[in-house]
Amino acid sequence: MSQIIKLRQMQVGQRGKIVKVEALGEMNRRIRDMGIIPGTPIAVVGRAPLRDPVAVRLSGVTISLRNNEADHINVDLSGAAH
Repeated sequence: MSQIIKLRQMQVGQRGKIVKVEALGEMNRRIRDMGIIPGTPIAVVGRAPLRDPVAVRLSGVTISLRNNEADHINVDLSGAAH
């Protein structure tokens, strides 16, 4: 059974698989250019003290996303790579 949540809701140390990017226009292009595409495993590796931005690891790279970007990314926690 899948457990789909927004990337912003993930806790440090959680892993999942990207299932959907709901952003439009320029934000959609920017998110996809960073390699955030459906089917990609993703892990939250850190958060700033005020919880924005969030650091995520995917495809061997660590990137930083603001919460308003993370709100547009759906992640399936049951699809986590262990």
